[in-house]
Amino acid sequence: MSITPLYAALLALLFVFLSFRIIRLRRALQVGLGDAGDKQLGRAIRVHANFAEYVPLALVLLFFVEAQPAPFWWVHLLGLLLLVGRLLHAYGLGQVNETLIFRMIGMIMTFSSVIFAAVYLLVTVLV
Repeated sequence: MSITPLYAALLALLFVFLSFRIIRLRRALQVGLGDAGDKQLGRAIRVHANFAEYVPLALVLLFFVEAQPAPFWWVHLLGLLLLVGRLLHAYGLGQVNETLIFRMIGMIMTFSSVIFAAVYLLVTVLV
């Protein structure tokens, strides 16, 4: 197994970047908890939380797909869908004047990664 760790590492770096973005905004706004009604900070918090809600499950599924063993291109496709989806979603949702298309495509890519991995695992296990 050598594909899943690549995507786990890249996504971990993105998670830390999103975390630092919140820290920077909190310092600039002098907000210790919550968002104090600031739209930019509120969006940064949601981007980070949404990432934390979807990425762990998606990485576990990616790990199991690779363990089957699935073709390397399939694992890379799922990993790229997840990574690019999370980048697009973070960009789209992170904008105060949101361009919905980035957020929408990001979620479609994230859901596709999760759904394709889950279906692949079900078919592999049940057939």
